[in-house]
Amino acid sequence: MTYPETMPAALILAGSREGAPDPVAVSEGVAHKALVEVEGVPLLARVHAALSAAGVQRIAVVADAPAVVALAQIIGAEIIEPGRGPSASVARGFARLSAPMLVTTADHALLQPDWVRQFVGDSPPDADVAVLLARRDAVEQAVPDTHRTWLRFADGQWSGCNLFLLATPRAEAAIATWREVEANRKRPWRIAARLGPRVLWDYLRGRLTLSEAVAGLGERIGVRAAVVAAADGLAAVDVDKVADLELVREVAAGR
Repeated sequence: MTYPETMPAALILAGSREGAPDPVAVSEGVAHKALVEVEGVPLLARVHAALSAAGVQRIAVVADAPAVVALAQIIGAEIIEPGRGPSASVARGFARLSAPMLVTTADHALLQPDWVRQFVGDSPPDADVAVLLARRDAVEQAVPDTHRTWLRFADGQWSGCNLFLLATPRAEAAIATWREVEANRKRPWRIAARLGPRVLWDYLRGRLTLSEAVAGLGERIGVRAAVVAAADGLAAVDVDKVADLELVREVAAGR
């Protein structure tokens, strides 16, 4: 495992959810999911503590809910007002913190300092953008009963880990593509078209690896993009649902 000498700044996404109230927050009787407690500590504070312990010195929180803003101030984070959607919020954070910048979410309740250091250390030095993903076997070894959405490629099935590295100023192009994905989430063919027909054909035939897909998409938008495999399958566990919160509390209590 590689450990970097210096760490990037970090951005934690904790903006308010559009539409219906968050079911996890409602189940816990709090104003925002970031305030839900695990082992007596709010999720946002847990994520902030993990980043700090990893050596991250500058941490900003995207937040607008008054109670979340207050908590962010208490733990010593900078406050950034959300944009319209996650990509716009990341763009605002990138404008403030600049590259290199880590991005994660306030519901990444089990985040560990070693995961952060491993991700940054194992990201290729020439990458503009890197993303942490976990193999299915690693996730199921860590939490056998979990139900997740898997990305299926020739080199196995993968799950996202809510941890990204915008390593260079060129990563701004990736943020713009993220915004396009959000805008076209109900028109997936437009997203798929960005990969190009040859890449799509390889994927449909089951011959495309995840690294090839990410690198190919990066090439089409003008950045060097890379995948880093998580050393611990728990890195793929976040708190999207009430069942996730129960799982996280069980794991945290066991640790």
